[in-house]
Amino acid sequence: PAPPREYDWPRLAPDGRRIAAEVSGQTWIYDTARDTLTRLTFAGTQNDGPAWTPDGTRIAVRSNREGAPGGIFWQMADGSGGDERLSTPEQVADLAQSFSPDGQFIAFTRPDPKTQRDLWILSVKDRARKVFLATPATEGAGRFSPDGRWLAYVSDESGRPEIYVQPFPGPGGKWQISTDGGSEPAWNPNGRELFYRVGDRMMAVPVTTQPSFSAGRPTELFKGTYLASTFPLTGTTYDVTRDGQRFLMIKDQAASATQINVVVNWFEELKRLVPIDRAR
Repeated sequence: PAPPREYDWPRLAPDGRRIAAEVSGQTWIYDTARDTLTRLTFAGTQNDGPAWTPDGTRIAVRSNREGAPGGIFWQMADGSGGDERLSTPEQVADLAQSFSPDGQFIAFTRPDPKTQRDLWILSVKDRARKVFLATPATEGAGRFSPDGRWLAYVSDESGRPEIYVQPFPGPGGKWQISTDGGSEPAWNPNGRELFYRVGDRMMAVPVTTQPSFSAGRPTELFKGTYLASTFPLTGTTYDVTRDGQRFLMIKDQAASATQINVVVNWFEELKRLVPIDRAR
């Protein structure tokens, strides 16, 4: 029953009851139990890409408040208290992607004129940040695995977006998950599946993370005309419930039927109702 809006980047809270989403450049919270939609961010003209902390108390967003071109800020999800800057880029826009399960790290992307867009890791404790992956290709959409030992991401190093997994914090090899293109990765909370999208298809890949990583064959879960990210290398327009059985998607509302009345001989009817002499 959420009211119609131009929703983007939906994120389910850990409690499964609240949804953070971008609406026209700002982050809003929809409470499914209370059926209320409340604006969370106000400072700045851009507050997008919401990411929940694992305990559900805070939300991190990319924001241009305080004159930042796109720093990462976080604030309490209930709107209490103020906001706090987590990253301070100079001329670039950092975009938070996901928190590690222990809440100690944030995977985020940062553009670079030499290496396109790279994956970075930010320590919440001391705000230290370091590059996780920087190549001539574009990397983004970093999502921590439920056990915190792996990071799924998108890269166009092959010439098209594909899904990969690397160990966190590294070092180590990498595994290609998708086989025919892919974007918007998301883990099943049970840690045994990776989801991603190819066009209007939702794909699932069985994975094993213990004692080492391995991935099975991608299969199609379902197909549907749901909103896809405008930025497939960094954005995600769906989320997965904690039981791994349902998906939160965005769908355009169908246009309501409209009755059209056609009036024929309109000028003749006008002349009858408003004679020429009266019209003068």
